[in-house]
Amino acid sequence: MGFFSDFKASLMKGDVLSLATAVVIGGAFGKIVSSAVDDVIMPIVGLITGGVDFTTKFIALNGETYVNLDAAKAAGAAVITYGNLVQATINFIIIALFIFVILRAAEKAKKKEEAVAAAPAGPSQEELLAEIRDLLKK
Repeated sequence: MGFFSDFKASLMKGDVLSLATAVVIGGAFGKIVSSAVDDVIMPIVGLITGGVDFTTKFIALNGETYVNLDAAKAAGAAVITYGNLVQATINFIIIALFIFVILRAAEKAKKKEEAVAAAPAGPSQEELLAEIRDLLKK
């Protein structure tokens, strides 16, 4: 087989297609979580902390004091934007929580399927017919 034939065969395997689907869905899920954090959770956290907007929190490394982050960047100062780290950490915790909940639900569903599959099978159709035949003979 040629290179392209092997490549096509590799792409057509179910694992690669499942992985590609998971990556696309994961990207979309990340956007949903980012929106939930930016638009819902962080304003609530800001309200609890007295109106603090973490995305504007920074430390200028040159020792100067700036009115806001944009002024520091315009002055060319090196800044540590620790507020972005706080927001990214909250994003991570929420994503990890959602994934945990989804995996836990999937595990419970799998256990239920296994329990149903492990249930003893009843007699086959042929066995039932044979039993009916034997009863009718009596």
